[in-house]
Amino acid sequence: MTIYADRPTLAGVDALLADGRIVRIRPADEADATALATMFGASSVDALRLRFFAVPGPAVITAEVARLTRPASAEHGVLVAAEAGRVVGVASYERGPTAAAAEFAVFVAEDERGRGIGTVLLEHLAAQAEANGVTELSGEVMPANFSMLRVARDMAAHARTDALAEVVDVGLPARAQAAAVSAADLRNRTAERLSLRPLLTPRSVAVVGASRTPGGVGHETLRALAEYGFNGILFAVNPHADSVAGIPSVPSLRRLPDLVDLAIIAVPAAAVPAALREAGESGVRAAIVLSAGFGEAGPAGQALQDEAVRIAREHSMRLLGPNCVGLLNTDRAVRLNATFAGAPPVPGALGVASQSGAVGISLLDHLARCGCGVSSFVSLGNKADISGNDLLAYWHDDPATKAVALYLESFGNPRRFARLVRDLGRRKPVLAVKSGRSAAGQRAGASHTAAAAAPEVAVDSLFAQAGVVRCDDLGELIDAARMLVDQPLPAGNRIAVVGNAGGVNVLAVDAADAAGLDVPAVSPRLAARLGGSAQNPLDLGAEATPQTLQAALTAFAESGEVDAIVVVVAATRANDVPGMLAAAGEVFDTHPDLPAAGVVIGRWDVSHVGACPERPAYDLPERAIRALGHAARYAAWRREPLGGPPILDRIDPVTAQAVVATAADGWQPADVTAELLRCYGITQIDHAVAVTADEAVAAANRLGYPVAVKSAVPELVHKTDVGAVRLDLTDAEAVRQAYHMIGTALDVARPQVLVQPMARGPVELAAGVVHDPLFGSLVMLGLGGVLTDLLGDRVYRLTPLSDRDGARMWRSLRGARLLTGYRGAPGVDTAAVEELVHRLGRIAQDLPQIAELDLNPVIAGPDGLVVVDAKLRLAAVGDEPDPYVFRLR
Repeated sequence: MTIYADRPTLAGVDALLADGRIVRIRPADEADATALATMFGASSVDALRLRFFAVPGPAVITAEVARLTRPASAEHGVLVAAEAGRVVGVASYERGPTAAAAEFAVFVAEDERGRGIGTVLLEHLAAQAEANGVTELSGEVMPANFSMLRVARDMAAHARTDALAEVVDVGLPARAQAAAVSAADLRNRTAERLSLRPLLTPRSVAVVGASRTPGGVGHETLRALAEYGFNGILFAVNPHADSVAGIPSVPSLRRLPDLVDLAIIAVPAAAVPAALREAGESGVRAAIVLSAGFGEAGPAGQALQDEAVRIAREHSMRLLGPNCVGLLNTDRAVRLNATFAGAPPVPGALGVASQSGAVGISLLDHLARCGCGVSSFVSLGNKADISGNDLLAYWHDDPATKAVALYLESFGNPRRFARLVRDLGRRKPVLAVKSGRSAAGQRAGASHTAAAAAPEVAVDSLFAQAGVVRCDDLGELIDAARMLVDQPLPAGNRIAVVGNAGGVNVLAVDAADAAGLDVPAVSPRLAARLGGSAQNPLDLGAEATPQTLQAALTAFAESGEVDAIVVVVAATRANDVPGMLAAAGEVFDTHPDLPAAGVVIGRWDVSHVGACPERPAYDLPERAIRALGHAARYAAWRREPLGGPPILDRIDPVTAQAVVATAADGWQPADVTAELLRCYGITQIDHAVAVTADEAVAAANRLGYPVAVKSAVPELVHKTDVGAVRLDLTDAEAVRQAYHMIGTALDVARPQVLVQPMARGPVELAAGVVHDPLFGSLVMLGLGGVLTDLLGDRVYRLTPLSDRDGARMWRSLRGARLLTGYRGAPGVDTAAVEELVHRLGRIAQDLPQIAELDLNPVIAGPDGLVVVDAKLRLAAVGDEPDPYVFRLR
């Protein structure tokens, strides 16, 4: 089979340099000969000596240019870096026809060094080389070539040298290793932040298309900027006016008296490319396109959008939108309201990104109503350039942002999203609403593993592994954000419910169970302090005073028996609601590490809670409890160690690649499946393939009775349903009859069958792998056997897996107690289950060509486990998001 199908991403991509500028990485061709010769010719003698190990003459340069511009092949690859049309760097590799390693070389224009061009070139070159079967890039570097040695070190290279060596031998793994990925993520976050500064913290803004007539998008955005008090220089661009809404106007960007960081474009779609070109030529570093009529408008609009992106990239300009409502930055030093939405929110610590403009406006409105402040808001629109991934990188080191809320409709590169959001989630909560949960969006699959792994499963797995707080709707998102932005995280899931409304207390306790929260009984010591017969929940009665509430809350807070408190106050004409809230605030001020939520029912504004504004109040107990449950689960995820790569023996990826390379696409015969599993230390139960009744009997005699006989057709999933499985066969005649019955059931005269000895154990599991072109490979574990679809008890994890994922997976099954022994039944070897999961993770990571791998049943017992049935489908891998190499959309 073809290991990799055509990979158009290798034809040319845009990437960020260390200074936040944009460079084009593309294959070299004959047309680059002059540019390459010019680059070498403009370099100093010292720079050339470091590359060629001697001062090259004209003939050497000519030969090198000829080598770099000859047609690419699997043994020869060359990439150039081009900025504003100028070639500023080149990287190449060469290998023999059968070699697994290739020799690399990198050269960067002397006046462009120190910007990360060599690093970016090498990262992309390694990805191209790996796609062509190269496992390592090696090269010789002079000890004085500090910049090249630094690049190699950043990519987790290993150097082989000695004290007297005149050169340093450097080896780079073609596939990025964990340390290299972490280093690259750090570099890319820094580059992202630099590239987005002109967008989010501009010193000067120009609004292109700001008409003099109120009501237009450009006019209203300009007014919003002025009214919010933008702290920089503000211009309108209108060829027919000297000023717009009191703001100075110029006829074009070229007529501005100084360079502008940010251009906001609100002209008809057809005029946007010209406006962007003018912006780029005028030195603008970022642009927001508010105009609609692009990718959302069909093929013609998509072509217009592609042209807009191309122009922006040519001028190293970041682009937000098109078809968006703009962005906000509430920082007092910036005060940027570049939107045509309604009233801006109050300043706060929540970063918000929305793919939908309408949803974004709704979020801003409701956040303002409940008093939840925003640090920055970005409407992504069509995400032609800037996406949620870019903002995650920016917010990672933004001191003004303590939590992030996302509304997503799609993922550009979910594999990079997973790494970015996991790293961010270790520092700040990330909350998300992902639309599109309907069954109509599910991808069909033939095996048990694939049929269950619809895109929603991939999203759930991604969010669970990355610690994202997934919310079902916008209201839940806002409630959870209020709980997480300014409060400490719960140390556990124990809560106390205290208040003056007994019925509401009970509703809160009922909601706690569904939210994964525990309402523990109070200890005798705490009960005595509360009044002898006190319980949790604690009803203080309708006549409760602020002093009574304060005393009860203090007792719970000082007890160490709860991790959070829910305060319930019924607002009536007979009680002092402000006083009760102030009393609660005093308690929580004294105990700043204890999170809390208020529930205020009756005619009362719950957007503020008096003396304790950082503790949110809700109008219904279920909302408060659900938000607190999100906070507790997120806190638990953050307390868990990330884990590292599983350490596995008996792994033979070289043989596995050879097996895959020689197999045809589609469902694989039993011997191919067994061989591939053996390469990863996964052994099936003994079996034999038979195509006649006599062969089946001979196999059964050899394997030993009792046996099972089943169809060997790999694409047949539900064999039991069609009568293609016969179990517990104890003699030759039973085997012979089973063979003919299977043939009758399948309407085949000479069916191909598998003969296996019977395997028994207390638990039947299902495990497997399914590959998603967008999300990558997922590993599945669940309860198996004939009831696997009926029970639907499965969990998935995206690769790569950590050494802790196996345990997390089986423990998160609803039937996990079956594995540890249930009602006297023996438990199973859970370490063997975890090892199987980790081996499947490794096979999925090494071989993305595995479209579906289904192991069902897997018989698990106290002494280990055995795979009884395995089905495998292979498919070529096309153009997919690269999980390691960063490129702009």
